Amino acid sequence: MRLHRNLVYTTIDSLNAIFNEGEYADKVVARALKKDKRWGSSDRKFVAETIYEIVRWKRLYSEIAAVKEPFDRDDLWRVFAVWAVLRGYPIPDWRQLEGTPERKIKGKFDELSKIRKMRESIPDWMDEVGIAELGEELWTKEIAAQNQQAKVILRVNTLKTTKEKLRAILMDLNIETEFLKDQPDALVLTERANVFLTDAFKEGLFEVQDASSQLVARFLDVQPGMRVVDTCAGAGGKTLHMASLMENKGQLIAMDLYESKLKQLKLRAKRNGAFNIEYRIIDTTKVIKKLHEKADRVLIDAPCSGLGVLKRNPDAKWKLQPEFIDNIRKVQAEVLESYSKIVKPGGKLVYATCSVLPSENQEQIKKFLSTEIGKSFTFVKDSKVLASESGFDGFYMALLERKL
Repeated sequence: MRLHRNLVYTTIDSLNAIFNEGEYADKVVARALKKDKRWGSSDRKFVAETIYEIVRWKRLYSEIAAVKEPFDRDDLWRVFAVWAVLRGYPIPDWRQLEGTPERKIKGKFDELSKIRKMRESIPDWMDEVGIAELGEELWTKEIAAQNQQAKVILRVNTLKTTKEKLRAILMDLNIETEFLKDQPDALVLTERANVFLTDAFKEGLFEVQDASSQLVARFLDVQPGMRVVDTCAGAGGKTLHMASLMENKGQLIAMDLYESKLKQLKLRAKRNGAFNIEYRIIDTTKVIKKLHEKADRVLIDAPCSGLGVLKRNPDAKWKLQPEFIDNIRKVQAEVLESYSKIVKPGGKLVYATCSVLPSENQEQIKKFLSTEIGKSFTFVKDSKVLASESGFDGFYMALLERKL
């Protein structure tokens, strides 16, 4: 187990782009992995996982290294040295790592691990919000779970194959998967692998989608032949799931504010063989008005803080600001009020977020049901998924039915 100079240099360059230039970790990692064609899978794995680990533990490591933002290159090397010592790597005799105080690093780690916001490496404000909304005990468990590495979950595209067939195809490629209890379309990778390079992916036999996210389409109870509207479709993970549950029968309208996201969805839909999808950009209020009381089912996958998916997006811990959460709650209330009018009498609506905060979830639903439009809905059921209980992303979904 030793450190290789070119891999570590790439890691330092990438951290500089994320911490000092405000770039998103997933984009930076994707770029880093294309840097050298000679790298094998273990080299790529080292680069990707090391970048994500240091992003995840930024506050803890920089506190141990006694450096403050903005980080210069020497600071980044010190942070990297902390990571290497705590991961048990022998420190090579490179100029940048000279005088790494290994015993001091371990001692400081033990000391800081007693303080939750340091141990879990989160900003003060996030710790305060978590305690206020979930209580100390539950927040402590939840934020610890959000710092675990996310599992890779596949959703089988039932328009093209079955779970059993896909499992066999992947087994032939030495990619082992397991079935997930109570999740009819999910396969879990037993070890991480780049599934995007497989022919099975290119042929549209599966999508990568977390187990919690896979619950939403079924919660909405979509059936073949219905008119279904996905109001915040984005790049369309849940849209594609609904298309497969509808067996390509009926009409599925995917809407979003951003044309670029719908373009991405179009490409994915083509690969998936999903051809009952129509695309509409929400560029005026008319787009919504035209659909008033026209849909059997409506999904509002609302914009949110993303405090349920930190294990998947660790840099969100540093990009997110408390003001954003205040603003997003207002947006959620507006979206619920506006898009719920699309549901026809007797139709159903699901409001979903990838947040664990009650103020973005249960409280939004309670508030909505007391509004003028909300009074025409009945609350059917809701489901709160916590990472600390499920091992997957934190999620919330509420099912409402419009009165006849």
